[in-house]
Amino acid sequence: MPRTDSLVEYTLELLEPLGPVQARSMFGGWGLYFGGRMFGIIIQGQLHLKVDDVTRADFEAEGCRPFVYESRGKAQPMNYWTPPADAEDNSRMLLPWARRAVDAANRAAMKKAAAKKAPAKKAPAKKPTAKKAPAKKPTEKKTAAKKTAAKKTAAKKTAAKKTAAKKAPAKKSRVRPS
Repeated sequence: MPRTDSLVEYTLELLEPLGPVQARSMFGGWGLYFGGRMFGIIIQGQLHLKVDDVTRADFEAEGCRPFVYESRGKAQPMNYWTPPADAEDNSRMLLPWARRAVDAANRAAMKKAAAKKAPAKKAPAKKPTAKKAPAKKPTEKKTAAKKTAAKKTAAKKTAAKKTAAKKAPAKKSRVRPS
């Protein structure tokens, strides 16, 4: 396990009144966990706390800044913001901001759980369609094909006879006077 640096140890001391906070090494920084949920990060020598739509306005009003990293040449802000400057070194002033971050982490976890439980929307039921006949066995297919061919041949012969009868001059019947 990587050794904690002095900023991580100092931050854990500041957050002792919050309860059992754990620090875990991650991505070149540290994740801060309370109750199994990450509520803060320490990266690039700075503490950042989790925010959401409910708490973002409070952090903005105090002049806090989001953690921003660069990916593919673009700046990517995250939902972790610095605490107010006067709260960074004061346990009593940091505690309410840390509680907001823990609440934001809990809301995010509940939102994810609700999304997993929500059933996917089903397509409207289709009307029943006519059932297809069961697939024929290869021998049945051959027999059916032969019967169809025989029917077609018979139909052609009948049609040919009718056509020939139309084209042939009609025979005159001789009627004998009686």
